[in-house]
Amino acid sequence: MSDDGHRLAIIGAGSWGTALAILAARRGHSVVVWSHEPDVAHAIADGRENPVYLPGFSIPRSVRATTALEEALEGVDVVIVALPSHVCRAMYERARPLLHPRMLIVSATKGIEVETQMRMSEVLRDVLREWFEPRVVVLSGPSFAQEVARGDPTAVVAASYPLEHSERIQHLLSGPSFRIYTSPDVIGVEVGGAVKNIIAIGAGVVTGLGWGNNSVAALITRGLAEMTRLVLALGGRVETMAGLAGVGDLVLTCTGPLSRNRQVGIELGRGRKLPEILAGMRQVAEGIRTTRAVYALSQRLGVEMPITASIHALLYEGRDPREVAAALMERPLKREL
Repeated sequence: MSDDGHRLAIIGAGSWGTALAILAARRGHSVVVWSHEPDVAHAIADGRENPVYLPGFSIPRSVRATTALEEALEGVDVVIVALPSHVCRAMYERARPLLHPRMLIVSATKGIEVETQMRMSEVLRDVLREWFEPRVVVLSGPSFAQEVARGDPTAVVAASYPLEHSERIQHLLSGPSFRIYTSPDVIGVEVGGAVKNIIAIGAGVVTGLGWGNNSVAALITRGLAEMTRLVLALGGRVETMAGLAGVGDLVLTCTGPLSRNRQVGIELGRGRKLPEILAGMRQVAEGIRTTRAVYALSQRLGVEMPITASIHALLYEGRDPREVAAALMERPLKREL
């Protein structure tokens, strides 16, 4: 079968799922988007727009929308999951009777499950292991949904083992303005995509306190070292952290004005409380839950992650943001390498 005219299902009609639907449709594929919100599905079907999560972008006619999971998954050979990490296990369990071994399942979720500290591909395998071994691809990298939908040049990474699965997605979705690079390092790509959201909250706190670019650059640099230690402890590759899923996504999320995690940090730095911030957000800032998961994981593995520990203290232990930020910048002097 050629790479043109495939049928794709996208599970999740948030900003990222909608942007991926627009992208896939532009590549000539027939796309069905599943949404758990009827108003969003109706807006896509009738108005060719997602005014809730991605307003202002026209959605091609080749994109259908539904709230019926059976309809979304019928006859498709590629399933892209773009859901918040905390609902992925329940969705996989619900979808299990509708999934089959021929499907290529793309995890476009950046997070780690709090209860198990599993990566998203591990959650999928955990749900399906008694039935079949799924073909999984992890999609990550520096990619704001609005910019992808607008057609701004973007480069991301697809990781799988064996590599042929990510090469398949590379050919299906890459185009003039959206370039997919492949990697066999599923661990590194997933962990990088999750932990960078925690560091972005820290970068936002520093910004919200009124500190300058020097402080943000220092936090990004030490955050990269922290991410790398965890990746290595889990069996990933150090070179992945120098690529799109590592430093690329980290820099974007820590500095980009569209970053929800950075924005949460900015508001915390300005003195607002987390429940108040979350009450005004319709979309998920993954770093909030991921902080709990990664903090528990670092404790279990004995990996030193001072930024993660500080953000955990800020979010879950009631610590003052100025005190937390000062502690980060005043850590004991030692050799850099």
